[in-house]
Amino acid sequence: MSRVRRSLQRLTESDEARLASEIREWAEKVPGSVRIAEAPVRQHVKIAGVIRGLTVFPMQDNESLEASVSDGTGEVVVRFMGRRAIGGLGLGTRVVVEGVLGEQRGMLQMMNPRLEFTA
Repeated sequence: MSRVRRSLQRLTESDEARLASEIREWAEKVPGSVRIAEAPVRQHVKIAGVIRGLTVFPMQDNESLEASVSDGTGEVVVRFMGRRAIGGLGLGTRVVVEGVLGEQRGMLQMMNPRLEFTA
């Protein structure tokens, strides 16, 4: 009976909820990672998630690439200073970022984190 209930639930849930659930399940399997919703600020953390948005700031002598990473429980903005692009980094890419988590204007951020691509 639970299999039928699960199937019906999957059919009625939104695509966004289903995607968040799949990301959460995958992120929980990454060793040493913490959920964004539970991540401590101003401490070194490892977060597994999916790229949900990319923005390039092409200012002269101050360019940066900004990526929004979501793990299904929250979102963190990671900034790569001095970069306009990173090969292989695109929307929907699964990544693991590691660095010091900060908060600015109510948003969680990481500056120049260690980046790892995963499958």
